[in-house]
Amino acid sequence: VADGLELFLNEVEQAEGISYVVITGSEGAFCSGGDLAEYHSLWTAEDAYPMLSRMAKLLYRLATLPIPSIALINGTAVGGGCEIATACDYRLMACEAKAGFIQGTLAITTGWGGATFLYEKVHQHDKLLKLLSEAKLHTASEMKQLGWATDVYEEDEEEALGQFLHRMTKIHPDVHRAYKKVAIRKWEASSLYERMLEEVDVCSVLWESEAHHEAVAKFLGKNK
Repeated sequence: VADGLELFLNEVEQAEGISYVVITGSEGAFCSGGDLAEYHSLWTAEDAYPMLSRMAKLLYRLATLPIPSIALINGTAVGGGCEIATACDYRLMACEAKAGFIQGTLAITTGWGGATFLYEKVHQHDKLLKLLSEAKLHTASEMKQLGWATDVYEEDEEEALGQFLHRMTKIHPDVHRAYKKVAIRKWEASSLYERMLEEVDVCSVLWESEAHHEAVAKFLGKNK
């Protein structure tokens, strides 16, 4: 996924005439985040940091694309999947989908910059802190109430996306680009990327803790 996202961003950044981008999942799932079976081999903070910082850089690039980005959440989005969706400008969520920043259940925090994005984009401090620290799944309607989901759809995902884009495409693409530039200028002035890397640092330290390794081992044991 990281490799695919990087290729996607390279293509979009070099292309001309693109009005928006859409990221979605397949087979009824948006993204379940990091592969614990693979990442469990990352034992220390030094091991984990390259993976975490790479994804943070990719999500920063996604967030600062000069055009609108849309996360079409067609199924479960958990952990890093929520961080990817939060990096996007809009989040359209299927009514039956669930989402949650569940990293806390593994004794770590968000590690790809997701919490930093969350506090930038949704301004309800107590609700956001609760969303992150409770580390549980939420329904689509709950995520919309929190201000995380832009809209919840019941129809076919392509139809829902078409309806959303129909409203957007009534406005000239240069207008969307101009307003996006305002947001990017704010993020640059507030050192957003540097703050994301501080989040990465914290997660990498927690990553090497005994509590995290025990939680991952327990999770993998259950799934066996």
